[in-house]
Amino acid sequence: MTRQERRVASPRVVNIGDLRRVAERRLPRVVFDYVDGGAQGEITLRENTRAFEEVTFRPRNAVAVRGCDLRTKVLGTELSMPMLLAPIGFSRMLYPQGEITAARAAGKADIGFTLTTISGSSLEEVAKATQGPRWYQLYLVGGRECAEAALERAQKAGFTVLAMTIDTGTFGMRERDVRNEASVLMGTNQFAKIRFLPHLLAHAEWLAGFLRDGGMLELPNVIVPGRGPMPLSETQASLARSVVTWDDLKWLRKAWRGPIVVKGVLIGDDARRALDEGAEGVVVSNHGGRQLDGVAASLRALPEIVKAVGGRAEILMDGGIRRGSDIAKAICLGARAVLIGRAYAYGLGAAGEAGVARAIEILRADLMRTLALLGCESVADLNRSYVDVPATWATLSS
Repeated sequence: MTRQERRVASPRVVNIGDLRRVAERRLPRVVFDYVDGGAQGEITLRENTRAFEEVTFRPRNAVAVRGCDLRTKVLGTELSMPMLLAPIGFSRMLYPQGEITAARAAGKADIGFTLTTISGSSLEEVAKATQGPRWYQLYLVGGRECAEAALERAQKAGFTVLAMTIDTGTFGMRERDVRNEASVLMGTNQFAKIRFLPHLLAHAEWLAGFLRDGGMLELPNVIVPGRGPMPLSETQASLARSVVTWDDLKWLRKAWRGPIVVKGVLIGDDARRALDEGAEGVVVSNHGGRQLDGVAASLRALPEIVKAVGGRAEILMDGGIRRGSDIAKAICLGARAVLIGRAYAYGLGAAGEAGVARAIEILRADLMRTLALLGCESVADLNRSYVDVPATWATLSS
């Protein structure tokens, strides 16, 4: 067992919360808060996890479960369990070659990996690291010309599904990042970064890895014509200038030959519009509580989206998933699969590939245990009859 594997092994780490604590010790505060924090008062961030507590199970007891089949198919791709790793920006801040490291762990577990446009690793490097299912998540930073070039590269590299994020009309107000001056750390002014030195030196292992990795100074998948890769320091301003609209989805439908999912859907009207414009799926998501604070928890919004879609497309969900039982509840309420973000980011920050693998292992074992205790042999058999939801949720699906 390697040192990294020992760091996240039982009994030190038995759940995702334990991984979070290990990551918090290893990472500098400014980096940990970037991953852990949400927008403004972090109301939606907290509600994402609390919503799962409001849904209760209705098990079938006195049932001899001979085995639990977790396999599922999402947009034509077989997964060993109904889960993909969500797109996370700036993963190389958490661990050297963060996207490559996470993709490798996902491939070994035979689950999906989603690469964000805001990546410090190239599409080709990530594709080479895994033979598992891989999706590409698109922001329009740099404009359509940049995006078209990236889409062509993604298809050549074997990315099969495109996720278009629609909830970034502007950058969310992430107060922890402002207090920590995260923009200074990710900027180009080296002199201004001196103030971080004492804290970074206190996390020597992280600092050594970050420096060996060359830092993260540019976006290799956003190639600006005549300039080259977009500097990391321009990302926030460029996102604010590149609001995604439904007209972009019409253009994207012509530019991308595979399935498209629209990520960031919270109301039925948006779900229907996404399908009308050519999407094959939607991801019920509030961006992990990092954009507009005060919106519904993803799980609360899920029933409304399921009703609006009416079986016309596949529905996925992200936000607040920390246990395998959370995955089961999401599927019972109509999701085909889930995307996990912070759950694997904590593992990545704690111990690299070993940490991501441990996060997947924890969720897989917990999901199997949950199915066995529900008296259900397959995730395909999960449905609304296995859960109770509060009466107040009915208004969200009316």
